[in-house]
Amino acid sequence: MEVLPHFSHVHPLVFNDGRSHESEEVYCCACGELVSGPRFSCVDCGFHLDKNCAEAPVEMNHPFHRQHNLKLMTSSPYVEGNTICNFCNNRCEKFVYHCSCNLDFHIKCAFLSYNFLVKDSRELVLQDKPISSECHSQELKRVLCFACQKSLLGSDYISPDSGFYLHKKCSDLPLEISHLSHRHHSLFLQFNSDHLPCKICFEIQLHRGLVYCCSICKFVLHIECVSPPPIIEDPSTHEHPFTRCLRELSFNCDVCGTLGNYVSYNCSTCSLMVHKKCISLPRFIKSLWHDHPISHKYFVVDNECTTHDCPLCHEEVNMACGSYNCSKCKFIIHVNCALEDARCYYKISKDEFDKLLNAMLEVGTMNPSFFVRNMIKVGEKMINMEIEHFSHQHNLVLSDEVKERRYCDGCSQLILTSFYCCLECDFFLHKSCAELPRKKQILFAFHQDPFVLTPTCIFICSHCGVLSSGFAYKCEVYLCKDHLCVRCAEIAFSYMSGGHEHLLLLYITYLGGYCNACGGSIGGYKAYRCKACDFNVHYGCLTSLPQTTWHKSDRHCLILTYHEDNDYSQYHYCDVCEKERSPNTWFYHCPICDNSAHLSCVLRGSQFLKRGIKIKESDHPHTLMIVEKVYDYPECHKCGHRCMDLALECLDAECKYIIHWECSTTFQYIRSA
Repeated sequence: MEVLPHFSHVHPLVFNDGRSHESEEVYCCACGELVSGPRFSCVDCGFHLDKNCAEAPVEMNHPFHRQHNLKLMTSSPYVEGNTICNFCNNRCEKFVYHCSCNLDFHIKCAFLSYNFLVKDSRELVLQDKPISSECHSQELKRVLCFACQKSLLGSDYISPDSGFYLHKKCSDLPLEISHLSHRHHSLFLQFNSDHLPCKICFEIQLHRGLVYCCSICKFVLHIECVSPPPIIEDPSTHEHPFTRCLRELSFNCDVCGTLGNYVSYNCSTCSLMVHKKCISLPRFIKSLWHDHPISHKYFVVDNECTTHDCPLCHEEVNMACGSYNCSKCKFIIHVNCALEDARCYYKISKDEFDKLLNAMLEVGTMNPSFFVRNMIKVGEKMINMEIEHFSHQHNLVLSDEVKERRYCDGCSQLILTSFYCCLECDFFLHKSCAELPRKKQILFAFHQDPFVLTPTCIFICSHCGVLSSGFAYKCEVYLCKDHLCVRCAEIAFSYMSGGHEHLLLLYITYLGGYCNACGGSIGGYKAYRCKACDFNVHYGCLTSLPQTTWHKSDRHCLILTYHEDNDYSQYHYCDVCEKERSPNTWFYHCPICDNSAHLSCVLRGSQFLKRGIKIKESDHPHTLMIVEKVYDYPECHKCGHRCMDLALECLDAECKYIIHWECSTTFQYIRSA
C-alpha cells in the first residue's frame, strides 16, 4: 500500500487507483474538481487529492514568471479580499500557486499554462473550424485569446477542457525574442505581473494576458506591438502616410506633445514624428470642457490663445506641439487631457464642426431674454430704460436706488447694485440676471444641447446640490431634466476671490487638503486651488456663499469675511449658536454690531430660497407664502414643533395655517400677479 506524506494534511495519504466500482464520488481538496482516476486520500478525515495535485511541486519555477518561484499554498495568501487567478480570472477557493508579486494561479491553471509553454499536445486541443459570426454560441464569441487578449472571431484556436482559449498563431509564439527597440537584453514571454504599459502603444493590460518583457529594464511590449505595421494611412486625420521608425530614439510627439522613446511614425512631407496611437486621434471633437467644438492643431502661435495653461491640469501646453484649440475663444487644452475620459467628448466631422460652431455662436443672440421698449439718454449717459422680459407679464424699469431690503426673483439674492423693478407688483431682477441669455451651452454638461432659462422654479441644482428658487437653466431634450442655478451655469476654470490674493484654478477632482472656507475635507470633489499656495476652497463654498446676506439674529446685513483680525481667543465665538469659531475659516460678520457667526449657522441651506414666494400645497386649500419666523414661533400644523426657521404660512388671515418647509409635500409655484 503506497502512502504519501503531504504538507497540506496532518495524516499520511493512502493511494487509491480509482478502479473499484464501489468507490464513492469524491472531490479533490486542491483543485475542487471531481476525482475520476487515481487519488491519495485520508479516509478518516475525508481528505482527497487527485494524483496530479498530490504530486504537484511545493515550488514551481514557471517560465512565464522568471523573477521568483511560485509557492503552493493551501488557502488564500491575503488577509482581506478574494484571490483571483491571473490565468482564468476566477476566484481561487482551494490550493493556489502564489508569488509575492501578487501573481496567483489555481493549481490546475499553473499546470495548463506550463503545458502551453512545453506545447504538450495531450492537454491542448486544436479546433479546425475558426469562430465566425454565424456559428458557435454567443458566449464563445465574447471570449478572448489568453495570450494577446484579442477576439477569437475568424481565427483558428486552441481550447483545453478548462475553458481557456488561444489563437493557433499565439500557441506558436517564441518564448524569447530580440527586438530593435530594446537592444540591451532579450525579451521573454511573461505574465505582466507589474502591470507595466507597453512601450509602443502605452496601454496597460490590467488582468490576464502575456507580454514580451525585459524584467531588468522593466521594458514591456504587447504581443501585437512586437511587429507594428511599417506604413499607416488614415486620410481622415492626416493627408499623407506615416512610416515606421523602429529605433530607440527620444522624440516629442507632434500630435499629443508628450515624450516618445522607442517607435515613432514619421511623415517626411510635413516633418512630423508621432506615436502610433496618435495617428488615429480625431481632428475635430465636441468636448465638455468648452462651449464650442474644438479642432486639433500641430502647433499654435501666441495670438491664437489667451493663455498657455491647460484648463484641466493647469500645466503649460507646449505650443510647438499638438493641442486642441478654439480659434473663436482662443482656448487651448492638452490632447491627452481632452481625450482622457471618453464620456467627456465625441468625434465630429469637418462639416459637423462648422455647423455646430455656427449654431452655438447664434445661441443667445437669436434668443434674447428681453426687448427694450423705451430708453432715455442725456448725451451718452442713459438715465432710464424700460424692458419687456420673458419672465414677467409687466414691463420692468431700470433703477440704481437701493433703499430697502429686496431680493432678486432671478437668483434670490439681496439686491445691492443696479436692478430692474416692476412698477405694478413686487418683482425685481438684478441687471445681470435680466441680461442672462435665454439659451446657454453649459460647461461640463454631458448633454450637448443648450439649456433653456426657465423662470419661477423651486429646485435642487444638479451641480452644487443647493435648494434654489427663481431662474433655472433646464435641459429640455433629455429625460434627466437637469436644473442648474444661474451661478453654476456660469462656472469658470479660474476665479478671483476676496479670500485669497492669487488666482484660484478649478480642479475637477482633488483628493487631498482641507477647505479654507469651511474647514472640511476636499475629499475628491471639485475644488478651486491656488498653485502658488496651499489654499483650497470647495467649489460649493466659492459659488454658494453669498457675499452679503441677512439673519434674524441681526437687524443689519451680514458680510462674508475671510480673515479674523482679532487675535483675542474669547472673541472667536459664534453669536448665533454661542459655540467656538475657528479663526482660520470664513465667517459672516456685522461690522456695525460686531457680531460674527458660522457660515452654517447663518445659511442653513436655504440661502437661495426667496422669502415671499407664493405657492399652492396639495394638503391645503389656500395660497401659502415662504416666510422665516423671527420672533413669534407658532406650532407646525403637521409635526407640532415650533416653526423657528423657514416655514410655509397661509395668506388667509383667519386660517392661521403654518408648517415647516421640511414638512411640505407637493406644491406648485405661483407666478406674481
